[in-house]
Amino acid sequence: MKRKTYIPLFVGILGLLSSCDDYLDQAPKSTVTPEVYLTNEAQLGTYAVRRYQDILPSHGNWSFGTFGIDANTDNMAATGYDNKYVPSQWKVGQNGGDWNFKNIFQCNYFLSKVEPLRKEGKIVGDNDNIRHYTGEVYMLRAFAYIDKLQKLGDFPIVKTVLPDEQTALTEASKRAPMNEVARFIIQDLDSAITLMKVNSPDGKKNRLSKYCALLLKSRVALYEATWLKYFKGTAFVPNGPNWPGKSKNYNANYQYQSGSIDNEINYFLDQAIDASQKVADAIPLVSNNMVIQQTAADPVNPYCAMFSDADMSGYKEVLMWRQYSKSLGITHNVPVYEQSGNQGNGLTRGMVEGFLMANGLPIYAAGSGYAGDDQISDVRKNRDGRLWLFLKEPGQINCIFNLTSGDHIVPVEKNPDILTSDGEMRYSTGYAIRKGICYDGAQISNGSCYTGSVIFRAVEAYLNYIEAYYERHGSLDAKAETYWKDIRNRAGVDPDFNKTIAATDLSKEAANDWGVYSAGQMVDKTLYNIRRERRCELMAEGLRFMDLKRWRAMDQMISTPYHIEGFKLWGGTIQTWYNASDLKYDAGDASNVSSPARSQYLRPYEKTPTNLAYNGYKWAMAHYLSPIASQHFLITANDGKDASTSPIYQNPGWSTTPNTAPVQ
Repeated sequence: MKRKTYIPLFVGILGLLSSCDDYLDQAPKSTVTPEVYLTNEAQLGTYAVRRYQDILPSHGNWSFGTFGIDANTDNMAATGYDNKYVPSQWKVGQNGGDWNFKNIFQCNYFLSKVEPLRKEGKIVGDNDNIRHYTGEVYMLRAFAYIDKLQKLGDFPIVKTVLPDEQTALTEASKRAPMNEVARFIIQDLDSAITLMKVNSPDGKKNRLSKYCALLLKSRVALYEATWLKYFKGTAFVPNGPNWPGKSKNYNANYQYQSGSIDNEINYFLDQAIDASQKVADAIPLVSNNMVIQQTAADPVNPYCAMFSDADMSGYKEVLMWRQYSKSLGITHNVPVYEQSGNQGNGLTRGMVEGFLMANGLPIYAAGSGYAGDDQISDVRKNRDGRLWLFLKEPGQINCIFNLTSGDHIVPVEKNPDILTSDGEMRYSTGYAIRKGICYDGAQISNGSCYTGSVIFRAVEAYLNYIEAYYERHGSLDAKAETYWKDIRNRAGVDPDFNKTIAATDLSKEAANDWGVYSAGQMVDKTLYNIRRERRCELMAEGLRFMDLKRWRAMDQMISTPYHIEGFKLWGGTIQTWYNASDLKYDAGDASNVSSPARSQYLRPYEKTPTNLAYNGYKWAMAHYLSPIASQHFLITANDGKDASTSPIYQNPGWSTTPNTAPVQ
């Protein structure tokens, strides 16, 4: 008996048949037949690029470029709390969720048809381009699987287009151990690396390329290695105590390919080291002249402009970027929000205090020269150049060119508006970023902006190498030290990282940085500072939650709540920026700021006791992975009713009953 409308692995097949003329063919509809698809170079290129929107986060949502994608971590805070930090609020869904295969199917369809034809020389066009576009789809499939790996852990490995038949689809629902999924991803990326060009055929770095695949390989290998290391001895790794995979016959006798979990960790670390080195050795970092443009006569700072230029193709560090176009109507509003409250996303006190002084010392260290945080100008003084450049300060010029009249231009940065009822314009923490700001009023005045969006930066490879090498060997080699010094020199920080390590007090850092912890224990000072460097360099670029998960950096919040804070509202100069009568606290639902009795620092989620995050963010162990919706167990069950007979198993701590919170 077939239940094809409901089988999760079947999602997208009918969609492909109804939309293939949109994606693949230029001929009139009356002449479209499946046999003519994917038989020439142009069709391959079109099919691959059309997958970007569904698979790459940068292409599915323009707000990826808002530099607020790290909201709901210890780095940034939105105007509202996130359910994953209120354990009773995240619940098993009835249907939908992350268990879907549409994007995987689309890639499998392409590869199953194109690879035989390509190897037989039956695809018309330039062979190098044919190879490149095929490599793109291998990388896109890898990207789709990385999403599943990070959200669900164990996941079915499906390489072919499956028949519309209940038995075959149910069989294919069996979950592979997460490290096997990661190995499969690396295999796909190796295929992409072999096939793709160093420079993509478009010539502007708007498409995937060999170095993008190498960087992604280093990312996923580092992710899996550190996940296995820090979750070792738990149900979140294959063969760990109470690993749910053991409950199914097909995984009951699983053994690691390398012989043990420790060998597996080393395998992935070696993969990360090798791939990241190939990128870092080949791609230099963009320079930083430490200038914030405030007049048209000021020199452009390449490091700042790299995040806000309309054409990013000339920045070597940018491996891939997304282009927007005013003429084509492909625009966004990122610079509009950059001139105000970052669309309601603000930097946290923890993020700001995590940056070093320019002399390489933490802010609390003796002789650091820290000026305090009574006002934002003090916070920026003598700090790491990345904070100095990218933390906005009242009085700074936001718009230099084409100062036309318009509703959106904020020519001069005002005192942060923490009281407005407009959530998109509210400075949720009082701290707002300049990273990605555009000085062109012509774009901002009408809200049709076309600055580019960085997707892959080579500096991540530098950071991946440093971390992977230290995790593998417990020390740094000369190459890792050089990479680290290169990053710090570019940031305007004393390159002597050993001075920083010696001055680090983890007990003080722990108050503001979840990355101090793994599995509820503080890591060593060298590893922490490697993590700190990553945090500061990649601020607001969307990798923070991934890092926190793989480090297992939130266990401490299971028992000890964490309070998200912003700038120092009470007891300093900032308090005088606002009329005392406008600052309402301890006034029930009428409160618009947190009480000074709770903290001198603004706590965006602690204004009213009815807010579920009023007593701080907490964590549940189960939240490291997403639950699988109950529908998927039932449609693969023997009788469609008993979830225990499904080949799918639930993630640790979650049940198969809809609308239930995790049990741990």
